[in-house]
Amino acid sequence: MQQKRIVILGAGESGAGAAVLARKEGFDVFVSDLSKISDKYKQLLNSHQIEWEEGQHTEEKILSADEVIKSPGIPDAAPMIVKIKERAIPIISEIEFAARYTHSKMVCITGSNGKTTTTSLIYHLFKKAGLDVGLAGNIGNSLALQVAEEPHACYVIELSSFQLDNMYEFKADVAVLLNITPDHLDRYDNCMQNYVDSKLRILQNQTASDVFIYWNDDPIIRRELGKYAVSAHCCPFSDKQEAGCEGYLADGQYVLEWPSRMVMPQEQLGLSGRHNIYNSLAAGLAAHAMGISDEVIREGLHDFPGVEHRLEKVATVRGVHYVNDSKATNVDACYYALESMKTKVVLIVGGKDKGNDYDPIKPLVAEKCSGIVYLGADNAKLHANFDQMGIPVRDTHSMKECVEACAQLASEGETVLLSPCCASFDLFRNMEDRGEQFKELVRAM
Repeated sequence: MQQKRIVILGAGESGAGAAVLARKEGFDVFVSDLSKISDKYKQLLNSHQIEWEEGQHTEEKILSADEVIKSPGIPDAAPMIVKIKERAIPIISEIEFAARYTHSKMVCITGSNGKTTTTSLIYHLFKKAGLDVGLAGNIGNSLALQVAEEPHACYVIELSSFQLDNMYEFKADVAVLLNITPDHLDRYDNCMQNYVDSKLRILQNQTASDVFIYWNDDPIIRRELGKYAVSAHCCPFSDKQEAGCEGYLADGQYVLEWPSRMVMPQEQLGLSGRHNIYNSLAAGLAAHAMGISDEVIREGLHDFPGVEHRLEKVATVRGVHYVNDSKATNVDACYYALESMKTKVVLIVGGKDKGNDYDPIKPLVAEKCSGIVYLGADNAKLHANFDQMGIPVRDTHSMKECVEACAQLASEGETVLLSPCCASFDLFRNMEDRGEQFKELVRAM
């Protein structure tokens, strides 16, 4: 009997991990990446005798696949993906593939904003409770690699819409949907409903024994849930006490009602800002759903240190506070960041636009910003949106120029906030690279 052939497109964390698992499970494996593969992943592939190529896609090797595992970063419009679909070769995600080879509990988090903070907080709570848990998806290590080489009883997985798009049989034991606001519309034919449908895929295959945690006050979620027959136990949460909500704030208290009542003072939560109240409620409900004690949840919610590149305090230089929020790659994330600011702000915005509508943040910009610094290869859309607001602006095309402009604009007591609303790929390798460059330049001032 001929070996089934698995082709993996993209040799980053997810692709390399999927390749190792596929080899372990006895598949004929080939990995192809149009870009250069990092030495770390070349070594991993070589150590498992996995064939790979970089800088090209060899059609005859790819189109001979029985199944293709696609990196979430590759759009459906990519020429090779189009050819694979024309051949009717199934395309799945690394998460979908990995789930076939494990019976571990899956706690999955998605949403337009707050995914990484909430995922990291849930992982923190699970570790504190002594659970055998792995961190995977958009953060942590490849789920497939962990299943292959370091299996855990439970996984906490951050899921993007791109990953959900290529998941079909996968099931979340605990699904968390934080919010849905416009994001990545350039990947969804500039159609919001396409993006919304992608996010709701987190519900697929859930049964009555599973749990679905969601923000009760999100208008899109409320509208969309009317279209679904949700089998899982529903745990809505809100920042106020509402009928049916299993998590909420009331009279300065953080309250969980399911599966038992837990209360702690809101002021003891380690994360500040309204958006982080939602993240903390979702995380607490997920921990409760997994049977973690009230004592551990209280302790973990209190001592969680936060996430790098998310409202990360960098330094105070000559009385000016610098905050790295490079993870704010859409308008809604920037809105929450601005809302949490207690001082006047010099806002850094810009990058690869994803079909952004900047109108929602304009009232906060008008109220809070003493200056705006554009940081992008092409800042024309930013000029069109913000120049007429009467706030001083600067046009920059590198992080060095940007930080210098911020230092000129900001007065003592103000905050320079890197919260770009955009993807980073026009000037930086990724969001982390953008945040690291910002921090390095600020600390060198």
